[in-house]
Amino acid sequence: MPTADLAETLHVTTDEQLRAVSNLTRHRIMAVLRFEPATITQIAERVGLAKGSSSYHVRLLERAGLVKVVRTRKVRGVTERYYAMAARSIVLPDPGEGGPDVLMRHAVADLEAAPADGERHVRMAHLRLTDEQFAELGARLEALADEYRALSDPALPDTSLVFALFHPASRAQAAGEGE
Repeated sequence: MPTADLAETLHVTTDEQLRAVSNLTRHRIMAVLRFEPATITQIAERVGLAKGSSSYHVRLLERAGLVKVVRTRKVRGVTERYYAMAARSIVLPDPGEGGPDVLMRHAVADLEAAPADGERHVRMAHLRLTDEQFAELGARLEALADEYRALSDPALPDTSLVFALFHPASRAQAAGEGE
């Protein structure tokens, strides 16, 4: 795929875009298109959907400007379209206080759907950090993710890396007290 014309980053800013990425099926379609273009048939096979359902979800993503047709070819008189992400990276807005974190919900759903006998590394650690340590750890995690993203080979099986570094709500905040 010619990637020279792809934007580096697309910021999700409209309600239509947010609705499009909030759907788990469309999230999984975007994951298929993350490394290389695919046709509706190829997307349907990789996501495990009927072609009609894949076509519907891809059209919604295309209308929202998140995916685009990057090439076409004629196959037995029918025009086959190859879709790709509209940008190398999609940035979601912050969920806002009390709002759902779409990215983390999708990550948990993908983790739960992963084969139970497959290799995985899942860990939660509770830390006490200074503001500087917090910022440094965040930067190191992002740099590590970027380093391995650069090593990604579309011929290899998909691997997901998800991390969340945050200050949890205090017990009083979580219970709705203290306001």
